[in-house]
Amino acid sequence: MDDLDRALARLAGAPAPAALEGIEDQILARIGSRPAVRGAGLGIGVITAAALGVGIVGAELPATASPAVSLAPLGGASPLAPSALLIGEP
Repeated sequence: MDDLDRALARLAGAPAPAALEGIEDQILARIGSRPAVRGAGLGIGVITAAALGVGIVGAELPATASPAVSLAPLGGASPLAPSALLIGEP
């Protein structure tokens, strides 16, 4: 057994600190005293509807046609070659 196992075994056998007595009740009382958040569902609904609208409009718009680029491995310089991408020229 290594040092970590011994330390964990010693910690498991140690009594709980007195400061932890009744901590569950204190935490639940603080959670219960907080006001409930209202209106968050409306904001999420509006954002969802806006995203859905943007998606529908974006799907309906025609895409612009880009010219076909030859990517043949033996057919000259490729526009996607690292050297062409670094220089910015084909």
